[in-house]
Amino acid sequence: MSASPLPFLSNISTSSPPFSFSFKSSSPSLFFLPFQRVKLFRSTAEATFFVTVKAMAEFVKDKESGVAAAGTTEGRKLDVEHSRTFLDARSEEEVLSGIKKEVEARRLPPNVAAGMEEFFRNYKNAVFQSGDPAAAEIVLSNMAVLLDLVLLDVEDPFVFQPYHKALREPFDYYMFGQNYIRPLIDFRNSYVGNLSLFHEIEEKLKQGHNVVLFSNHQTEADPAVIALLLEKTNPHIAENLIYVAGDRVITDPLCKPFSMGRNLICVYSKKHMYDAPELADMKRKANIRSLKEMAMLLRTGSKLVWIAPSGGRDRPDPVTGEWYPAPFDSSSVDNMRRLIESSGAPGHMYPLALLCYDIMPPPSRVEKEIGERRIIGFHGTGLSVAPEIFAAGEKSEEVKDVYTQALYKSVTEQYNVLKSALHGKQGLEASTAGVALSQPWN
Repeated sequence: MSASPLPFLSNISTSSPPFSFSFKSSSPSLFFLPFQRVKLFRSTAEATFFVTVKAMAEFVKDKESGVAAAGTTEGRKLDVEHSRTFLDARSEEEVLSGIKKEVEARRLPPNVAAGMEEFFRNYKNAVFQSGDPAAAEIVLSNMAVLLDLVLLDVEDPFVFQPYHKALREPFDYYMFGQNYIRPLIDFRNSYVGNLSLFHEIEEKLKQGHNVVLFSNHQTEADPAVIALLLEKTNPHIAENLIYVAGDRVITDPLCKPFSMGRNLICVYSKKHMYDAPELADMKRKANIRSLKEMAMLLRTGSKLVWIAPSGGRDRPDPVTGEWYPAPFDSSSVDNMRRLIESSGAPGHMYPLALLCYDIMPPPSRVEKEIGERRIIGFHGTGLSVAPEIFAAGEKSEEVKDVYTQALYKSVTEQYNVLKSALHGKQGLEASTAGVALSQPWN
């Protein structure tokens, strides 16, 4: 799910066998504030995004109960006395002053507090770009919940298992992530390519087949973007995707609440394997455990896995400033292929393209330190899938490279169509013989 707020993905590095995977408004409505705090609206006409923080907090257990106000008991202790600073906030001023209050109370590290404040201001600016008349309420409600979740995790850090299943109750982290990112997407200028193939994928999953989506990776918000563009037509895909997730998205306090709402295979990135040399052996062993979890999951069939064989997020060309999918690593592709073929269930591999970097672009360079700055925008997005590309049997290195390039070429071709639709202002007319664009939420 780089670090989720959302998630996701980075190369895996292990000992023998050497696997190397990668992971790191005008809109459909469904604003969510979790854990029975609010009514779940489904109509844009009913002020979809507006629910006051007061309404949320009325359903939250009092901190004296010793149970986390906004969290889940899974992966946490139950003896945390959780502050209600953010849930009780009635205005932007109270939220921002609450951050300072928590620092003064030594419940919040200054560096995390600085990130929270910057996150608030950047999110506010992006949501206001949408022109939604309820923008102020959307920002206050969503940020109050996010900051509460961040504080909760600082007080009592959640620990991810090698295979993390999305937490949906008593707090629905999945819907929280969906509705946090939703107001950042300009659905009027967003597109899905080859919707019929997503239906085909769902049918294969129903038949017990496994499916892998080999994708480029652009932002921490990728999982939410995928799910938001498919939630009306393909909710099963939206909610059941398993993301191969780099360690940064499960360690960054501002990212963890979003990651908790996704199905993840958690790995340590090959790019960051030796940031702390003394931890390298531990990371390799953890990756082996994660790969075993992946193998066991695939043996049960009906699994849908998203993986970014580039080993991280796309970044712009340093000279031209142009964005393009980062090249795929053939060993990552081939290791995933071998896992699929040895699962015992029929398997399929599809190339998937994402264009959404304007929502939350990554730093221009790969950073070692956790806690990157979040630049946030309101923008159109794009998602496309192409027909599966077949590969079977043992492959020579040359054949592996050819197969990887075939996947990458398809992703790039789809990406260019999405780019023409969004940045070239061609809209649906950018469709080609290989990529039929649609807006299924209309």
